[in-house]
Formats: sequence, structure tokens, C-alpha cells
Amino acid sequence: MPVESGNSAAARQVKQKRKSHSLSIRRTNSTEQDRTGMQRDMLEGQDSKLPMALRSNLLDLFGQIEREFENLYIENLELRREIESLNERLSGEGQTVEGGDLSKGALKTKASHSTSQLSQKLKTTYKASTSKRSNSFPGKVGGPRNFNVGNWELWGGDSWIVSSFKATTSRAVCQLVKEYVGHRDGIWDLAVTRVQPLVLGTASADHCSMLWSIETGKCLLKYAGHAGSVNSIKFHPTEQMALTASGDQTAHIWRYMVQLPLPQPPADISASLDDDVDFSDKDEADGDADGPNECPTIRVATTTLKSHQGVVIAADWLVGGKQVVTASWDRAANLYDVETSELVHTLTGHDQELTHCCTHPTQRLVVTSSRDTTFRLWDFRDPSIHSVNVFQGHTDTVTSAVFTVGDNVVSGSDDRTVKVWDLKNMRSPIATIRTDSAVNRISVSANQRIIALPHDNRQVRLFDMNGVRLARLPRSNRQGHRRMVCCSAWNEENQACNLFTCGFDRQAIGWNINIPALLQEK
Repeated sequence: MPVESGNSAAARQVKQKRKSHSLSIRRTNSTEQDRTGMQRDMLEGQDSKLPMALRSNLLDLFGQIEREFENLYIENLELRREIESLNERLSGEGQTVEGGDLSKGALKTKASHSTSQLSQKLKTTYKASTSKRSNSFPGKVGGPRNFNVGNWELWGGDSWIVSSFKATTSRAVCQLVKEYVGHRDGIWDLAVTRVQPLVLGTASADHCSMLWSIETGKCLLKYAGHAGSVNSIKFHPTEQMALTASGDQTAHIWRYMVQLPLPQPPADISASLDDDVDFSDKDEADGDADGPNECPTIRVATTTLKSHQGVVIAADWLVGGKQVVTASWDRAANLYDVETSELVHTLTGHDQELTHCCTHPTQRLVVTSSRDTTFRLWDFRDPSIHSVNVFQGHTDTVTSAVFTVGDNVVSGSDDRTVKVWDLKNMRSPIATIRTDSAVNRISVSANQRIIALPHDNRQVRLFDMNGVRLARLPRSNRQGHRRMVCCSAWNEENQACNLFTCGFDRQAIGWNINIPALLQEK
């Protein structure tokens, strides 16, 4: 009885694999064993200081990675075939999707009933099957992965999701206006001044905070008084003062004076509004190349607040600007008097490190967030009573909780949800937004009450207070964030640039959100 050789057996397995997927994949080498043997021979002939056992182990690991990507490629092709089959089936039922041919450039879809029907069918069909492969990639270090099948984008978090059709229609109302590049490390936080002149402030892990001209994107002032990462920046409600929190266990209050440069004509960004294609290998913002523009530097704080025993992760002004609150990794939040810099109150109760703090715009209320999956509301309206209410509902770290104009609090978490709460009813949220990635420091527009969600997966999404998704900010190889988005901030005083985001790609971005058109699409 003839015995089948190893090479022919491997070739037969490859052939069966091709047949099971109804695909034709051309390989450069005949078999896996031949290829591995050739590569090992090449390694033996090369001069290297690595031991042969280690080199062979590395070769095996890279072989596993190659096979995993091959399997993903095969599965993506199969999904594409199924998508085309669904398109043909819907066409036979009289439901057509304009631009639905995957072989012709970019998808150009309309937010119609048939489009949403197709999107829902695709999500339902493939969510279960593709989620089995989401965590099988060897050497995964966290964060989502995404693969492109034609013009379809599949996200690899806990499950893969077919990209929404609405992203295409929202590009007309969400446009990138300006990039603010100059920090030498990731940007944790940003805010817009509350008094004239309106400038943008950023807080970075490079130990510096910078003030930028919104119109020109030039650095106007740099504060370099901290000895650690600057984790937060907030501006005084009526004076030209900034409050920054740092990893050096202090919070600083410093005064600034800036002169705005002459505005420049807006650049033509229509050419960069192309398809939403992801290039994860794109280099980071090259802030090291040119460095920040020459601008004055402040190195000494007006007031230093120091009583924490850990990293000060956030700080904010209470209404009126006479007191500030700080949140720290020592599990406490401190209330200080600005004029005397004395500690007024220490707010304790959280079981783990604090992650954020926020004050109400018109009332003496403070909300603190923590890694213990809760956030707490502190009431200072009565000087003799400092009541606390605990909000429970998240299953992971609460990354931020912010007030809205009214009686609502919006919280974001690493559990990939955002919840809207009524201060009069703390038992359960009135709305829940479920996303595909962890949510960082959120912001809510004061006038239109639109929530901007910055994600770990480099996306920024907009929702209303009822949890209805309005848009996703465009992101491609030429625009948008290339790393985790850390924070968002609205600026409704400037119509041309009314939303800002920052991330660990060392840049802040100013966006123009056409809110009337956005709400009309809703």
C-alpha cells in the first residue's frame, strides 16, 4: 500500500482548504514544509548573533502569524461573497442599494430604509460567526483591530461590526478644520478659554501645557512649571487663569496673556475627505520634526496646590472661580480656596483611584469618577452639609462623568457604555449608549446637548441625550486621529471650529460640526 509523503499530504490539505471556502488563493511556495525548510536553510547561512534555537522559535512564531492572517484573509473573502449574495437577494426582492456594488470604488449610500435594512441583516448574520476569531490572533496586546474587505470595515474587538452606512452621509456635516501639532508626547486633556480671547489649551504627558490660536493653529504660550505629566487643564470662568493637574502630585494655577495672530484664509480640506480607510501603520504626528512654534514660556505658577499623596489626575473650578476641586490617585478629592490656597475639604469614599472630576456650570455641585466602577455627586450648596450620592451602573472603570445644562449627568466607562442619569432619580440611567470600544473623557454641548465620545479605537462618535447615534467623525489615512482619542471638548462660541479632540498621537484636532444639518439627518 503506497504511503503518502509529507509534501503531498500538506498539498492535499491546502487543496481541501481552498475547496471548502470556494476560493482560489495562489501561493508562492508549494508547501508549508518546503517553505519552512528553505527559510531555516537561509537562517543557517546568515551571520547572526542570535542562538539558532531562538531564531527557529522566532521563525515558528512568525509562521503562526502568517497563517493567522491567511485565515483572516480567507474569512474576509468569504464574508465579501456573502455580502454580494445578500445584495443580489435584496435586489431580487425589489430592494436596491445605490452604489452597493463592492467592485466599484467607494460605497455611496443614502440613509434610506433599504440601506438600514441591509445593514441590520449584515450585522445580525455575521456578529456571531466572526466574534469567534476576535481574540485568536497570537501576541495581541490589547485594543481593537480592523481589517478591510473591499469597502467594508470589520472591527476586531469582542465582536466584529460591519461599518455603519451613516458614516458616509455624515462627512458633509463633520469636517476637519485645523490640526494643532507641537507636543512631544500624548495629549491627555484639552479645553477652550471661557473669556476673550478664545484660545485652545492642551495638557500633555510631555510635562507641558500649551495655548493655541484656534484659527491659525499656532502655539501662543507654553506652561512648563510641572515636573510630571500634565493630566488636565481647565480655565477660570471670568479671568485669564488656567488650572492644571499633574503627575507630580500638585495642581497649579497660572495666569496667561496672549495676543492672537492675524487669521489666515481657511485651507481647502475637501480633497482630504475621501473614503474612510484605515492605515494603522501610519506614522504618528511628527511633532518632533519641527517642534512647537516659538512662543513665550511660563515656568512658575501663581498658586501651587499640594496635599495629595498621589497623581493628581484632574481638577476643575467651582462656579464663581473662588474654589477649585482636584481628584487624585490617592482615592480622595480635595477642595481648595483659590485666594489662600488652603485645603477646605477632603472628599473620601471611593474604594479605588479617582479618574476624573467635574463641576456644575451654575451650581455648587461636584461629580467624581473612579476605577471602582462608580461616580459620586457632592453637594456644596449648603455650606454646613456636604451630601454625597453614589451612582452605580457601570461594570468597569468610570473614565469621566460630566454635568449637562439642567439636571442630568453623563458618564462614560471602560465597559464601552455611556449612560445618561437624572439627578432626581439615581437608581437607573434614563438612556444607555453601547459602543464597541472603551470611552474616555466625554463632553456635552451646552446648547444642543450633543455628546461627543472619544474612543480607545481612535474613533469619535456623536450621540444625542436619548442615545441616538448622530455621526462618526471622519478618519482616514490623511486626517483624524492615529492613536487613542483621550478627550473631547465643545466650543459653541466659534461656529467655524466648534468641537476639539486630542489623543495619544500628540495632536489636537479642531472640527466643524454642522449641528443643524446633523439634527436634520437624525
